[in-house]
Amino acid sequence: MSAVLDEAAETLGASVREPVDAKRRSRRAGGTKRRTASDWVVLVVAIVLGFFIAVPFLMILINSFKSPADYNTSGPLSLPTSLYFDGIVAFWERVDFPEKLWNSVFISGLVAVFAVVLSMFNAFALGIGRVKGRLWIVVVILLANMLPQEVLLYPLYFMFKEAGLYDNQWAVIIIFTVIQSAFGTYLLASVFGTFPKELLEAASLDGASRWQILWRVVYPISRPMLSVLLIFFFIWTWNEFLIPLTFLVSNDTQTVPVAITVLQGDRLMDVTTTSASALLGLIPTLVFFLIFQRTLTRGITAGAVK
Repeated sequence: MSAVLDEAAETLGASVREPVDAKRRSRRAGGTKRRTASDWVVLVVAIVLGFFIAVPFLMILINSFKSPADYNTSGPLSLPTSLYFDGIVAFWERVDFPEKLWNSVFISGLVAVFAVVLSMFNAFALGIGRVKGRLWIVVVILLANMLPQEVLLYPLYFMFKEAGLYDNQWAVIIIFTVIQSAFGTYLLASVFGTFPKELLEAASLDGASRWQILWRVVYPISRPMLSVLLIFFFIWTWNEFLIPLTFLVSNDTQTVPVAITVLQGDRLMDVTTTSASALLGLIPTLVFFLIFQRTLTRGITAGAVK
């Protein structure tokens, strides 16, 4: 009996090892596959594009630590002869950078969270709830999202002036929450419209309410995409300039991009201090992107891999 069991175990082990060995051999064969000419062309183009994208950032980094005299002598492309930190210190003290940094983080963070939540609610009603006139509502949202911000300035200025929210950060938060959620609603509504009906019907038959279907079925599945929207909404709001410049006139309510531009026009900063201000404005978004890089990658590739 033991001999029969041993023989059966060996046969089973061999049958299990055979497909595994086949997969390993296929992986090795794929790993040693030679690159074609088109692969090398794509690689070269990607390297060239990456170089042109990295050049402005390298110039900002180099000139941020260069003295005005060194810049005037050697120009913007040469390396600094010695590290010069006075430009960074001057900008930090002039604009009270920690205060401006907090204002940008506060506004961008709240807008990102509110816009994602509002987009999810709207898309659930349009994509899964199947409200009447769904197609026309999505078209109107898309058209509203295509309007330039210059068209919105005067009516928004008049509205928030009457509401007593002018020169208040909540005015900018409300405006960008609506603007960003318009794009998020348009994107998520098309995704939620493709949800399997069997899954939603099974949840309904189990006694789940609309609220429970949203938070226990739809939200866990769409969480990677919501994370991507959260990251994009934060970065987009951080880089906004025109509306914050119009609605945040007090020094203690301004964001980092507005503070950089206002200071350039007010104090006539030199080139190296301007580069230092651009570097300080870039670092927070770069750190934010690096922290959530893995989340962004998972969210983008979630729909491509089943």
